[in-house]
Amino acid sequence: MRVRIIFGLKNRGAKIHFHHQHLLVKFSQQIISKCEPKYRDYKYYNFSGLKGQIKVGKGGLHYMSSKVTLVFSSLNIDFINQFLNSLFSFKDIQIGEMELSPESIEMEAEVTFENKTKYVCISPILVLDPILHTEDNKSFFEPESDEFSDFLYESTMIRMEKSGIYTPEQISSFSQFQLTPDKDYLAKVAQEDKKFSRVYTTYLNSEKYEVRGYTFPFTLSAANDVHNFIFHSGLGALSENGFGMIDLANSDPTQRTIKYNLEKGKAEPS
Repeated sequence: MRVRIIFGLKNRGAKIHFHHQHLLVKFSQQIISKCEPKYRDYKYYNFSGLKGQIKVGKGGLHYMSSKVTLVFSSLNIDFINQFLNSLFSFKDIQIGEMELSPESIEMEAEVTFENKTKYVCISPILVLDPILHTEDNKSFFEPESDEFSDFLYESTMIRMEKSGIYTPEQISSFSQFQLTPDKDYLAKVAQEDKKFSRVYTTYLNSEKYEVRGYTFPFTLSAANDVHNFIFHSGLGALSENGFGMIDLANSDPTQRTIKYNLEKGKAEPS
């Protein structure tokens, strides 16, 4: 289930870092600490950056709108509901300089995946898990290379296996996995001397890591279960740190949302 959490912003114009996932990690861990003990170390969820009307300033983003949105997602609906109940027990939340209050929830309608599905990146994708690849986590891989797709397949299969959702037989059947980047987009980025890959800072058990993330549109050929997992739990490594959130290309998620009644734990018609 993917939900869009709408917050009221009390101090419009407040600034936050360009890449503020590490702040959202602290925020999400604070909320999860109030959930049932079985979810204290749960890692199979994903979240976006804060979305709103922004103005780029020196050293960060200034949020000029009165409301901001966070997309939060997991295949575990019970975990989502516990997270939301914990979140809405807080009247005020501080993230960076932003003073927020949770106001409402929208649920994204379920989507149907094709064998080949085109995606865009909402947050950077990590090809390598920095714990497993301590010497290579800042290495650059060409998106069109087999190495890029193979590492991404490896990190995704490890997470799918550890999630406990799939049997060993199912994992073995997920051999089809081919990522094809949007060549026109990559050519345009190169022509305009922009970047689709950067090194980001993240923290694991209070230890600082520098990791390389990628943001570009791509088409993925994979089994339906794989599409469903990465859409709800993130693609690649460290989804619980806000990396790897993707969405369907050429689709406006705000047009496929349904009001979510937290007390009843279900979507309701608008």
